[in-house]
Amino acid sequence: MENSIVGREKEIMELKKYLSSEQSEFIAVYGRRRVGKTFLIKELLEGQFCFRMTGKENARLGEQLLNFSYALSDFFDDNRVPKNWTEAFRMLSKNIEKQEEGAKIIFIDELPWLDTQKSRFLGALEHFWNNWAYYRKDIKLIVCGSATSWMLNKLINSRGGLHNRVTHKMLISPFCLEEMEQYFQSRGFNYERPEMIDCYMAVGGVAYYLSLFDKDKSVAENINSLCFTKGGELTDEFNRLYNSLFKKAENHIAVINALSSARKGMTRLELINKTKVLNNGNFTTLLKELETCEFIRSYYPFGKEKKNKMFQLTDQFSLFYLHFMKDKSNVGKNYWLQKIGTPEYAAWSGYSFETVCLHHIEQIVNALGISGTFYSPCSWAYRPSEAVLNDVNADEDMKTGGQIDLLIDRNDKTVSVCEMKYSSGEYEITKAYASHVEQRLRTFRKVTSTKKSFSIVYVTPFGLHNNMYARKVNKQITADDLFRKV
Repeated sequence: MENSIVGREKEIMELKKYLSSEQSEFIAVYGRRRVGKTFLIKELLEGQFCFRMTGKENARLGEQLLNFSYALSDFFDDNRVPKNWTEAFRMLSKNIEKQEEGAKIIFIDELPWLDTQKSRFLGALEHFWNNWAYYRKDIKLIVCGSATSWMLNKLINSRGGLHNRVTHKMLISPFCLEEMEQYFQSRGFNYERPEMIDCYMAVGGVAYYLSLFDKDKSVAENINSLCFTKGGELTDEFNRLYNSLFKKAENHIAVINALSSARKGMTRLELINKTKVLNNGNFTTLLKELETCEFIRSYYPFGKEKKNKMFQLTDQFSLFYLHFMKDKSNVGKNYWLQKIGTPEYAAWSGYSFETVCLHHIEQIVNALGISGTFYSPCSWAYRPSEAVLNDVNADEDMKTGGQIDLLIDRNDKTVSVCEMKYSSGEYEITKAYASHVEQRLRTFRKVTSTKKSFSIVYVTPFGLHNNMYARKVNKQITADDLFRKV
């Protein structure tokens, strides 16, 4: 059934390698809700499982154990119901020992849901792996879960009996644009690439969200139906998403809310002041969890040190929700269709397209022909101090603030300065905007004292309108470049 899987080539190759190894493997698969974790494992390995079960959400210990017994019956014709998890794993191991030679693939989906209060599930799992499975050499234990905080803190980064026991961790990310295109084409959609970029800007590459699209509707019509009609599939998704991933998600949501209004991102201290969340180790963990799930990214502004680390919201759906869906319970029938073309839409689309570009840095680097060069994507912002503004002898460029949203700092003595511009046709660089870019670069060089050369890059869906200013650009990157395989 591998042919039914879209993309995931790297993950498939890695899983096959792990499953063919000559030792037991403990593989933890994690990632955001609805991204396609379970689908990948089931479609790739259907018919090869020695044992498979799925935890039940909000179920008590007795119900989870009964569910385990049903799976045991399906695979081994063993109808016993275990009294606890230690006995459950003992029953599983004894049934497996009766099987013939060959890899024994065990798949436990939604593993965090099995760890109910006072269940002692983790201790039983630890004993099962450390004292039996690990020494067998032929056990391939694959566990999966959307509750990312549990998967990271209780399993992958465990400091208890499962410390360093996971042999491989596998993050399943949303689709990139190339995989989105494969997905739509495999299901008979006729969307062109610009429309798919519009789709990605709103909902990202989350497989489940894309599965809700109707091929007889345009992208805009689908978004209107899913996000802005009563009972639409995605109207309540934002809160469900964060609460399913993180325990006590209120603080995670507070950080996301804060970052949604900060285009270039915020420092840790700025986030603390904005959200009023306590500045301690828990906040560090929270930021790591959000970054691990690819809701945010961290980076260092050009030329800045570690203490200046920035955090930026990069999740497309969260950006879309907070800009258009939050607190919008009563909107007109064609709300989204009417928003297109408005100043609010233009402001959001510019911001969101920049985020799409950040998700496709590798494609941009490939298009620039520098994939073999060490590089670091970052940004830069400068605000003149009051002292500089009031200094009559200060350089005029230093009195002018500036911001560059994407710099690709390279080790070949060059900085690629990327202008990311969303447009519905060829983007025209005007005389005024060309002058604005030149002024920013002068300020950038003076503020940072960099000696590197600048390479001016424009990233825009349809390329640049051919005029004298476009001809001065070093490189144009279009939608086709963003869709290329890397």
